[in-house]
Amino acid sequence: MASRNSRIDGPTETAELEIPQLRLIVYCLSDNSIAVRREDWQYRGQLQHNRQVRELARLKLFGLEFVVNIEENLNRVQNEIAQAAQISGRNVTNIELVAVTKTHPAEIVREAVDAGHLVFGESKVQEARVKIPLLPSNLRWHFIGHLQKNKIRHALPLFEMIHSVDSLDLAQAIDRIAHEDGLHPRILLEVNVAGEGSKFGFKATTLRAELESLFLLPRLSIEGLMCIPPLAEEAETSRKYFVELRELRDALEQEFQVNLPHLSMGMTNDYSVAVEEGATLVRVGTAIFGERKRRNTDL
Repeated sequence: MASRNSRIDGPTETAELEIPQLRLIVYCLSDNSIAVRREDWQYRGQLQHNRQVRELARLKLFGLEFVVNIEENLNRVQNEIAQAAQISGRNVTNIELVAVTKTHPAEIVREAVDAGHLVFGESKVQEARVKIPLLPSNLRWHFIGHLQKNKIRHALPLFEMIHSVDSLDLAQAIDRIAHEDGLHPRILLEVNVAGEGSKFGFKATTLRAELESLFLLPRLSIEGLMCIPPLAEEAETSRKYFVELRELRDALEQEFQVNLPHLSMGMTNDYSVAVEEGATLVRVGTAIFGERKRRNTDL
């Protein structure tokens, strides 16, 4: 397992962490293996959770954390989106990557900005109010979390689109405040595709019953649907829920003669499958920025 070589042979390294107190340099290599080198020996082995390694931008080893290149992660995610679009015969320009930055500080987000990315997602209004002013004004922000009514007035000026309008009552509150503030929010309607009690969102039957009322709200531009499938280890498990959302969208368009161009579906674990099934917006955080930081306060 150890050798006297002072150079790491094999695939190019994608991350490096120097640990001075142990005189170690730790590498994450592009084939999902690791290499640990000291001045007089080296170790190389395969990580146990290759799927997680492929998707995470931050890995933890021996209780320490090191950061891989965010630009590289963005490129990989965008390439996988393009491949999924090609498989399904879609034009990749019709698919937008929303890089989810929740719990990541502005300086980390700036690395993605420096790599050329402009579209980001946040799920907590209070966190966004602190972070967004620290970053360039040309960035485009999407709100993807549960929106509380008492946060609507703060959220509307910050976000170009709200993905998670989950009830007629919330939509009416947004419309009222938008009228008071002279705004015209773009929104998506969140559908609880699996009927999970722990998640927000319209039931399909409720959405059908209330869609005409939703479209009567004059300040809202309703542009599509959003879903969050049940958490699953395998991406394929989510496919049936993405199909269900797409078919519901298609049926609503035909039944009510409305245009719902956007489907917001797919996250780190399943965004390629979502693209294959028609997603126009994918919400990807961990595969770009790594594991989210735990916070002591609920923002």
